[in-house]
Amino acid sequence: QVQLVESGGGSVQAGGSLKLSCAASGYTFSSCGMGWYRQAQGQERDLVSIISSTGTITYSDSVKGRFTISQDNAKNTLYLQMNSLKTEDTAVYRCAAYCRKTYWGQGTQVTVSS
Repeated sequence: QVQLVESGGGSVQAGGSLKLSCAASGYTFSSCGMGWYRQAQGQERDLVSIISSTGTITYSDSVKGRFTISQDNAKNTLYLQMNSLKTEDTAVYRCAAYCRKTYWGQGTQVTVSS
């Protein structure tokens, strides 16, 4: 049974940093691509960053240069380092695993205040 559990969200002032984690279990971690998405209240879900199973990384333009996606295969964990946070980064952040189907975590709230 695939499980994805996010952690690391919280409240921070603009300009600050947070590091999100997504602990994965129930599948071969390195065999699946993974990604981070976010959904602000009243808005659609947006892609933040993807890392493919071969290590190719993609960022949305809105976070490029500020966020860094990474993974630790030994710990079965995906990370998102978020620096220079802006108020518009406020959202629920969810991780996803792209295996034969897409699996989702429950999400973690990130709130950035001015």
